[in-house]
Amino acid sequence: MFDNLKDKLGSFRKDAEEAAEENVEEVDEESAETDEPSETADGAGVEETGVNTATGVEAAGTGAELESESAKTPEPDEKPEAVDATTDIGDDDPGFGHKAKSLVTGKFVIEEEELEDSLHELEMALLSSDVEMSVADEILENIREELVGETRTFTTSTGEVVEEALQEAIRDVISVGQFDFDERVAVEDKPVTIVFTGVNGVGKTTSIAKMSRYFEQRGFSAVMANGDTYRAGANEQIQEHADALDTKCISHEQGGDPAAVLYDAVEYAEANDVDVVLGDTAGRLHTDEGLMDQLEKIDRVVGPDLTLFVDEAVAGQDAVNRAREFNDAAEIDGAILTKADADSNGGAAISVAHVTGKPILFLGVGQGYDHLERFDPDEMVERLLESDEE
Repeated sequence: MFDNLKDKLGSFRKDAEEAAEENVEEVDEESAETDEPSETADGAGVEETGVNTATGVEAAGTGAELESESAKTPEPDEKPEAVDATTDIGDDDPGFGHKAKSLVTGKFVIEEEELEDSLHELEMALLSSDVEMSVADEILENIREELVGETRTFTTSTGEVVEEALQEAIRDVISVGQFDFDERVAVEDKPVTIVFTGVNGVGKTTSIAKMSRYFEQRGFSAVMANGDTYRAGANEQIQEHADALDTKCISHEQGGDPAAVLYDAVEYAEANDVDVVLGDTAGRLHTDEGLMDQLEKIDRVVGPDLTLFVDEAVAGQDAVNRAREFNDAAEIDGAILTKADADSNGGAAISVAHVTGKPILFLGVGQGYDHLERFDPDEMVERLLESDEE
């Protein structure tokens, strides 16, 4: 899952570590001579009277002037002054003094120019993995904030520094709007009504069946409702799932009113102490005015507790765009991404929450009823950044 994105993040981590390591090595080499402060020779110097103590000859200038002259042309047996590690030396390396000081204090700083090439490569990698452009920009900005210009101690490895920056940058964009789904269902008045929406063929009905199993495993009863009254065979499809799961399914004749179907399902749940109503709807585009009007009617008649957007992870940027458009047209509460196990890029998983402000709640990871994973941002970050060597 998301192997391409994982590989590209790994490449950036390696490149950024190398850039940081080069900075640390440069500090070690260039400041080696200033590690031990030099001492001035005993007895060397000029008395306040201006008399050279080595020759006894009175100098023409003052002691201060002689000291100045002595600094320009030191005697053969005189050691040079210690270099002030905080002072820049020469025009060729204006940062030398800063780096030397860093070594003395046991600290280093990663500068942005040292990561410029790596950051550019990461940006191209994210975009090629279907990560939405504004999300890629956000990740890069987060990395800059975490890595660039921050003082680090030499006891912290560059690998740890880069990995922590990546973790925070990715977690920040994928954890938007997260809430505890199980707790939300537990505290809501029963029955909890959940409506599923999205375009045709992305796995809404199968996701409903998986959710029925999910709730059963957590001690909640559920009833399915087929609000997709336009598609031929829709009743048969959801009924097959209901039979396989031994779950009640409410449906009307093809062409009926979707809001009426869901209303009947809620009535059934109330009369039979069923905890959750899972309502399917017809696949639609956000531009289908008649179908979008149906969602508005369902909202008025049923008042669902949650509306979940379903799309395929493998749809990449298309899924991201549709999530944004559906949320704009009929506000969603969260998303389910199906076929995540077949998605090597991961762009949708990285982007959907950020562009909608609503969380990814589940990933479909196979065909079986048990193949539904709760989306956990921390686990996702760990999965994306885990090393193949581990």
